[in-house]
Amino acid sequence: MTTPGIGAGTGLRAQVRTRDGWAVQHAVLTVTDMTGSQVLRAPADGDGGVRSEEPLAPGAYTVIVTAVGYAPAASTAMVTASGRADVGTVVLARQGGVELPPPGVWTLDPAHSSVAAVAQHLGISSVHGRFTDFAGRIVIAGDLADSRVEAVIRAESVDTGNALRDGHLKSPDFLDVERFPEIRYRSTGLTPAGPDRWTVHGELSLHGVAREVALDLVYLGTGPDPWGGVRAAFRATAELRREDFAMNYNQVVAAGIAAIGTTLRVELDVQAVQGESLPAV
Repeated sequence: MTTPGIGAGTGLRAQVRTRDGWAVQHAVLTVTDMTGSQVLRAPADGDGGVRSEEPLAPGAYTVIVTAVGYAPAASTAMVTASGRADVGTVVLARQGGVELPPPGVWTLDPAHSSVAAVAQHLGISSVHGRFTDFAGRIVIAGDLADSRVEAVIRAESVDTGNALRDGHLKSPDFLDVERFPEIRYRSTGLTPAGPDRWTVHGELSLHGVAREVALDLVYLGTGPDPWGGVRAAFRATAELRREDFAMNYNQVVAAGIAAIGTTLRVELDVQAVQGESLPAV
């Protein structure tokens, strides 16, 4: 917290920010006198600003700023004879030490993201595939637990680097893209799993079947891009059983070994751009 000074007008002024400079919109500022009695309580606005027009008696006060998901911050403020005080900028640290993107809509950037899957082949190696046509968005709420993730993938965009194999994957044996052209995911909840990790709970609709699927999510950071935007990066993984989505095709080769594994490992590397606009390439 900066050293308090004289602010314009009557009452108290403050700005609440993260260490990265983002506004903490859901913060609450509480002022107590030297006896510990509460004399003022005010919420931050959409820009992280706190403004109270209520005059305070001159003297020293304790200012405490709290927000869900952040460690509280406290300091002493001096109210002048005019009944005003400028607390300055209050910096809140994320609980666990990790700063997250500011609340709002973040649009998935397909040009700088990947949606991939890995399946075991012949019990000794792996086949890697990816989807090249997808879109989505992340809505980060002031209370992180209320954040949402939505994504849609064009099933026909599957690419394993082999045209014959891709044709088979698009057939009714697997994705059946003619009947089920889209793969959709919609989150239903979010729980912390570590300082920079979360479990995203959601529903995956694949091959005409909807199942609960959890994503293990790691937040990689936020920063500016060369086009004047702000980006956030995430990595997520999940495991799917093909039989849960009615994809039961398999071929058994020598010694009873399945040609294709029954479990798929999904690997997501995502960049999201702040706002609703389409990102630059």
